[in-house]
Formats: sequence, C-alpha cells, structure tokens
Amino acid sequence: MNISVFVPEYGVIEAITPPFRSFHTANEFLTTFGKKPIFNVEYVGLNNYVPANNGEYTIKTDRLLRDVAQTDLLIIPPTFGDTTKGIAANSEAIPYFKKLYENGSSLASLCIGAFLLAETGLLNGKKCSTHWAHISEFKERYPDVEVEDGAIITEHDNIYSSGGASSLWNLILYLIEKFADKETAVMISKYFALDMGRDSQSQFAIFKGQRNHGDEEIEKVQDYIEKHYEKRITIETLANLINTGRRTFERKFKEATNNTAIEYIQRVRIEAAKKFFEASRKNISEIMFDVGYTDTKAFRDIFKKITGLTPIEYRNKFARMTGEV
Repeated sequence: MNISVFVPEYGVIEAITPPFRSFHTANEFLTTFGKKPIFNVEYVGLNNYVPANNGEYTIKTDRLLRDVAQTDLLIIPPTFGDTTKGIAANSEAIPYFKKLYENGSSLASLCIGAFLLAETGLLNGKKCSTHWAHISEFKERYPDVEVEDGAIITEHDNIYSSGGASSLWNLILYLIEKFADKETAVMISKYFALDMGRDSQSQFAIFKGQRNHGDEEIEKVQDYIEKHYEKRITIETLANLINTGRRTFERKFKEATNNTAIEYIQRVRIEAAKKFFEASRKNISEIMFDVGYTDTKAFRDIFKKITGLTPIEYRNKFARMTGEV
C-alpha cells in the first residue's frame, strides 16, 4: 500500500513526521509478528526541499507531487501560522489533490490541513474535523462543509480528517488499524505512548466568545453575559439591553455568534468553571454556585455535554496543585 505524506510549504514539522514514522514503524511490527510489511511510505511535495515551520527546518521529499499519478493514501498535514498564507503558498498542490482523489486515492487531512483539503471542493456537502480553535474560521471560509465540532476523527467517502494538534495521532492509529490490523495499531500506540481511547477534543477546547461578527449591539450583550455570568440572566434582560423584542434578539444573536443566547451563557459559565477546576481547590458545589448554577444534575449534564468529561473527571485531568485548602 502506497502512503504519500505531502510536505506543505511551511508546514508544521510536528505533524509531517508522525505519519511518516508511524507507518514505517508499523512495517517493523508487522515483520516482528511474522507478517509482510505492507506500507510503502514517501514524502511528496511541490519542491525537492521544502521549508517547515517558520523556515526552521527543511525536509527533502522523495518525489515531486506532480510526478505522483496514483497513491493509495495521501496525507495532508497542516501549514504553519496564518492559514490564508499557508493556502497561498500551497495553491499549486490543490489540483493534484483533487486529481489523485478522482483517480481512486484516499485523502487524509491532519489538524488544519483540512483547509488545504477543503480548497479542492471535495469536502462540499461532507463532514470533516479540524482544530477546535479554527472551527469558526473554517466555517466562514467553507460554508458548504459541515464541521463536526469537537470530533477527533471524521471519515466520509474515503476522505479522512482529524481534530487539533495531538488528535492527528488518533487518525494515524485509526488508519493503521484499518489498513493493517488492530494488533499493529495497539503496538504503535504503546510504542509512542498514545491514548487510543479519546474520541473528542472538546475537553481541550477553550471557549472564546465569537466576536468577529461586527455587530456592536450583540457585542454589548456578550460583554454583559461575560461580566454577569454568575447571576440569573433572562432573555428579556438581554433583549432590553439593545431595545429589541425577544424574537428579534434571539435571531440576531444566533446569526452573529452561531449560538443561541442560552447556549452562549452555558459556554461562558462552563469556561469559567473549567478555570476554577484547573486553578482552585474549591469543591464542585462551590464552583457550581460560583458560575451561576443551583442544580447539581443540570450543571453536571451541561459540563459533560460541552467538555466531554464530568466535573470530577475534568478536575482530575487538568487541576494544578496550588496548595490551596
């Protein structure tokens, strides 16, 4: 099976080398198990030598992308820094991605490599994953693509994508299991000390109120929510802030932030709770009251819905030892 790892101009080296090393290591484990190695792995790019990160590294490719007529799987890592500049630097590659897919190749994007993949138009009407911090930007740029918010791995019509940062390892393990076997994938996870069980990046997401909409009235409402999240906030109160009716307010708020006002309040409160869990030794009930909840079950359910973890699980995973009592 031919695996081609595209080396984007100014790509992220921490995402370029993992698939290359993992499939090579999978061959070694297959040999250990008495099986034949099945992966032929190569670096391909627009040039023979490609700069990575901010020019800190240079990767030598095995073949030029234009010379690859067919491959079984093309992996597209993310670019470094500004996504628009990354797309521009690799625009020449987009037609080749599309042609390879049309010729039967599978495509897999890692993290914000989804931007390069989406440029082909192949994701239109399909689902994909990308880094949680770039979801709003992605949705705005590619409105015909359905982003699975929080998803670690997405698969649709032989097109694969992964969520943010270390989520790429989950997709690599998934592909090794799919094209080799479970045993080899487990060995790779142990060799590289990887967690195979994670299925969501929600626990790592940091909520940043969507403020790129340019609506000053809605920004006023957002400011109010973020300053008074611990208090009882009604839709009527928020609507009155901008002197509008409830229905008009709810429509305007949803259009601007891509959240209902209730969802936005929940996200702000849970983000505050996460920070308390990370940095204080207050108990769960105290934090629940501090962020505006009075119902333990409701708080737990909303917290898990947004983060993928219960409050106790989140505290155990992310709490810093502060020495507070």
